[in-house]
Amino acid sequence: MTTPTTTSAPAEPGTAPVRRPYESYVYAYPHKTAYRPLADRPALGELWAGRSKDALALYAHIPFCEVRCGFCNLFTRIGAPDGLTGAYLDALERQARAVRDALAADGADVRFAAAAFGGGTPTFLTAAELSRLCDIAEHTMGADLRAVPLSVEASPATATADRLSVLADRGTTRLSLGVQSFVDAEARSAVRPQKRAEVEAALGRIRDAAIPVLNIDLIYGIDGQSEDTWRASLEAALAWRPEELYLYPLYVRPLTGLGRLPEPLSDAAWDSRRLALYRYGRDLLLDAGYTQVSMRMFRRSGAPESSAGDHACQTDGMVGLGCGARSYTPDLHYSFDYAVDMRQIRTIVDDYVERTGADFARADHGRRMDGDEARRRHLLQSLLQAEGMPVAAYTARFGTGPWDDFPAELAEFAARGWLADDTAAPGALRLTPEGLAHSDAVGPALFSPAVRAAMAAYERK
Repeated sequence: MTTPTTTSAPAEPGTAPVRRPYESYVYAYPHKTAYRPLADRPALGELWAGRSKDALALYAHIPFCEVRCGFCNLFTRIGAPDGLTGAYLDALERQARAVRDALAADGADVRFAAAAFGGGTPTFLTAAELSRLCDIAEHTMGADLRAVPLSVEASPATATADRLSVLADRGTTRLSLGVQSFVDAEARSAVRPQKRAEVEAALGRIRDAAIPVLNIDLIYGIDGQSEDTWRASLEAALAWRPEELYLYPLYVRPLTGLGRLPEPLSDAAWDSRRLALYRYGRDLLLDAGYTQVSMRMFRRSGAPESSAGDHACQTDGMVGLGCGARSYTPDLHYSFDYAVDMRQIRTIVDDYVERTGADFARADHGRRMDGDEARRRHLLQSLLQAEGMPVAAYTARFGTGPWDDFPAELAEFAARGWLADDTAAPGALRLTPEGLAHSDAVGPALFSPAVRAAMAAYERK
């Protein structure tokens, strides 16, 4: 998660604003810092009534990690006192019952087309607790985990054989391992205490578990990282022939370990270094037979798809369980309170654990979505994919074209060379390779003024 900030310099009259390539990582829109307490606390049954629920995504959030990396601003707490993980799963089950009842209240069929366990670190849970988490997803929520894509996040230290055995047996199709760097000195610099030998051992256990898709996360832009050390991490990852690789630029965010350093990285020279490392990594992976799916994601040629073919994030809903999860209906995005500070997170987790089933039947925090925001979200989530956005699908949904709705933004992207011409992608609005490289500037440029204002007014905690 990111707490985006606007870093664009004022533009000269008649020119586009100067955009830095790393303004913010847009993984969801609107960002949680644009959410606010919902005074009416709408009932979930009313929010989901009459909505299409035949291709939902299920996300379960586990807010625990063994350590907190220096770059991390995820909603997670470090460690868990005795009994807390069990109490958390008790609350998750209460929430699941309340949510399932709300989804089924109008009598419509409910089907999940995809599932994911994230965090935090889901594999912080013991093998028995992971089995219980799967039971909640299957038996309480009704998600057929063996019939749909199931993605689970893990860390090297928690990717143990017993945990991986449970996940494989319960239908996990994708395991994402947060490695970040195979160079021990870089891992220390990013405040991620791990040894390469531990990482390699974890990767061996994952391959032994025969989960179909292995994803390895790597980070570029770490202090002290060079092209040589970046290549060393890329080649170490490729030695395992992962089906997917994610290349993340390092961000230094408020309230994180790196953000508290006296002189955090945040200048134009760092931007240039990150861009150079990104291009190097992209080209190396393309030469190694990987296809670029987005700025961050690369898939090995011939590897199985890891996403649901019948779920579209632009149009289908998502149901979140857990205190850091969010849910999407066409009219409202909602979640629980959001924080980065450890003390604040502990308070929110403790509040979640104490909630009753009735407490889970209403939405607490969120943001209403009107037609303009729906258009922005659809364009954002499509354009940031390498395949781009079919214009006909956008027009069929909204009755207008993207150039009608966003002429200034798209004209700026085109002027910068970030949009491919129509002959390169007939019928699609698509970014050029340089546009993909600037995805973290393209995304924020499409935020609405209202969302920008809400994010700017958010009080960090």
